[in-house]
Amino acid sequence: MQTGKPLRRSHPARVQQRRQRGFGYLMALFAVSALGLLAAAAGQVWHTTAQRMREDDLLFAGQQYRQALDSYFASKAGGVQQYPQRLEELLDDRRSQVTLRHLRRLYPDPITGQADWVLVTAGERIVGLHSRSQQRPIKHSFAGDDAGFSTAERYEQWVFRAGASGAAP
Repeated sequence: MQTGKPLRRSHPARVQQRRQRGFGYLMALFAVSALGLLAAAAGQVWHTTAQRMREDDLLFAGQQYRQALDSYFASKAGGVQQYPQRLEELLDDRRSQVTLRHLRRLYPDPITGQADWVLVTAGERIVGLHSRSQQRPIKHSFAGDDAGFSTAERYEQWVFRAGASGAAP
């Protein structure tokens, strides 16, 4: 005989529902973790892509400066071949009767984001420039005027020298 409260039997649907509560939470936890991993991977890809774009911009700006220095030297204004004393002279060369513009504008260093180029000089004349950045480049395969950059381990070793090519001596 039973005394006291009668035994309650749970409905089978309720038992099943209680078992699934923990499973749903666990699935949500895994989903959030997977999204975090995907976001981290996407961030790494974005960072690498952005660095490659800055490298391309550095190569473009450096080549523009190299060509402008070569043009300035070749112009023989006043009968003397010489390099400029300041980068601004590449924008407005008034050594002759006709004003020459060897460079459209002064480009900032794409790696540092500032106009803080390190100038390579011979005496008081600018013969080249390079970035201040200590970062390691991604690109290591070069041809033509930039072939010397293949062995460079930092951007500061990518020296854009007038009339020559190669990494820093």
